[in-house]
Amino acid sequence: MLQVVNLSKVYQTEKVAVTALKNVSFSISAGSFVAIMGPSGSGKSTLMNILGCLDTPTEGQYLLDGVDVSNLTEKELARIRNVKIGFVFQTFNLLPRLTCLRNVELPMIYAGVNRKERTRRALEALEKVGLLSRANHLPNEISGGQKQRVAIARALAMQPKVMLFDEPTSALDPEMVGEVLTVMKDLATEGMTMVVVTHEMGFAREVGDRVVFMDEGMIVEEGTPSQIFDNPQNPRTQSFLSKVLSF
Repeated sequence: MLQVVNLSKVYQTEKVAVTALKNVSFSISAGSFVAIMGPSGSGKSTLMNILGCLDTPTEGQYLLDGVDVSNLTEKELARIRNVKIGFVFQTFNLLPRLTCLRNVELPMIYAGVNRKERTRRALEALEKVGLLSRANHLPNEISGGQKQRVAIARALAMQPKVMLFDEPTSALDPEMVGEVLTVMKDLATEGMTMVVVTHEMGFAREVGDRVVFMDEGMIVEEGTPSQIFDNPQNPRTQSFLSKVLSF
């Protein structure tokens, strides 16, 4: 379903070129859950932005359902974002003056979905994340965990083929993390194709089909959760996990 081949991304500033990704290659089949891990600055968010068609690679190919999206126009990329990809960010990006229901409906307005259908889909998505009773609440009237669940509902209402999560629990208080991870676990159980950047090791081990570890813009190791967590082969992976899992 999703494949990147020799993907590289270089950001050119006035004085220096910064390489964010270096020859990254991997594939994700429909219905699978891939967890991406690595230290800050390892290229995870850059990779996710390219997968989400929010950025374009400097070199390499990105194939989504067999279509090379690497060199599409902005209009074509926008259509793919509307039709195929749901993206959940670290921050919730909810509009404060709109109710939860209207926040979920908003992308469908831009996609041209008629009012009756978008309301139906928004209510259905809010019910899926356990927030139907909060449909008419404003964002400042709900918790951080609930805000992130509204953001997930907003993405789901677009009926995407793949869901991308870029550290979706990093902005949450610890007691709110579990409610978001539960929703994500339910989606994985239902067969949604998911790519998740996360530091929630227990969640990645329990739910993931594959774990990808990145460092300095490269994939240094990938495998099943048991392979990565129980018997990592790369010294950089070993060092990272020894520090993270010791807490």
